[in-house]
Amino acid sequence: MTDKYIPPFTMNEEITNMVIEIGELVGQLTVYDDFQTNLKLRRENRIKTIHSSLAIENNTLTIEQVTDVINGRKVLAPPQDIHEVKNAYEAYEELQKMNPYSIKDLLKAHKFMMSGLVREAGVFRSGNVGVYSGDVLIHAGSPANYVPELMKDLFSWLKSSKLHPLIKGCIFHYEFEFIHPFADGNGRTGRLWHSLILQKWKPFFAWLPIETMIYDNQEKYYEAINKSNSLGESTEFVRFMLKVIQDTLSEIVKTKTGKSGYFYEKNMGVEEKLLVLLTSDGKISARTAAEILDVSQRQIERCIAALKKSGRLKRIGANRNGSWIVVSE
Repeated sequence: MTDKYIPPFTMNEEITNMVIEIGELVGQLTVYDDFQTNLKLRRENRIKTIHSSLAIENNTLTIEQVTDVINGRKVLAPPQDIHEVKNAYEAYEELQKMNPYSIKDLLKAHKFMMSGLVREAGVFRSGNVGVYSGDVLIHAGSPANYVPELMKDLFSWLKSSKLHPLIKGCIFHYEFEFIHPFADGNGRTGRLWHSLILQKWKPFFAWLPIETMIYDNQEKYYEAINKSNSLGESTEFVRFMLKVIQDTLSEIVKTKTGKSGYFYEKNMGVEEKLLVLLTSDGKISARTAAEILDVSQRQIERCIAALKKSGRLKRIGANRNGSWIVVSE
């Protein structure tokens, strides 16, 4: 093992463009405060996340049954499946308190997820494991005696790497599944930790059901893992996961996009709509913004002055060639 392990990965133009496009979608969603504060929406998405992540692992409960279990209602279903839901809910509830760079917290998360389901809950496996399709071995996890050091190297890279969090999260997800550090529960724990890495970058990722998108594309998910295994690097898996994230965000934006093509609600005030426009394009002029929002240029100028005073807007560069930067509250 080396002190500075770097997971094999090749940056390409497609991945670069997806990161840029996801960043633009994130900017639009960040302005939409209701998405982050709507408790009902957050709970619904949390339930979708848990149902999808466990369904990938062959849990038989429907989303309605998952909802009932979380709400404390009796459900007629296999006891293990019910136990898995309760564990997953507890793990996701505790996730925001955890540090994505802490192996100790990863082990804690696995213990939440797998307590009462496997003997080695919350510890790295003591024996060797493999991923099977029927009786065919698809992938052999790293030898058990190497797992602690491999995970130490992976976490060291995760903490020190200067790659964008979107890319780091995907690479970690792949490397985690490749090592297969636990006796069981690797898939659900890996997806959980990927979610944590994303939410430490942008908190609202805690409420996005990305696992649902993986579930809907489960065959392609495994194909991406297998292709990366064959190629000896995570690039194909990173590309797939970024597409999943991009599609998830695009779908949410699509349901909230006004006729102008920008993401705002009719009940938003002019200042809020202006922030959306400037988040999407900081170089939009007051005149152009007025035309898009169907208000006077003078009103836009007053809004800009008020937003500057409140600290929500900053000007970078000269008046002619500069741009506006929207400051998150």
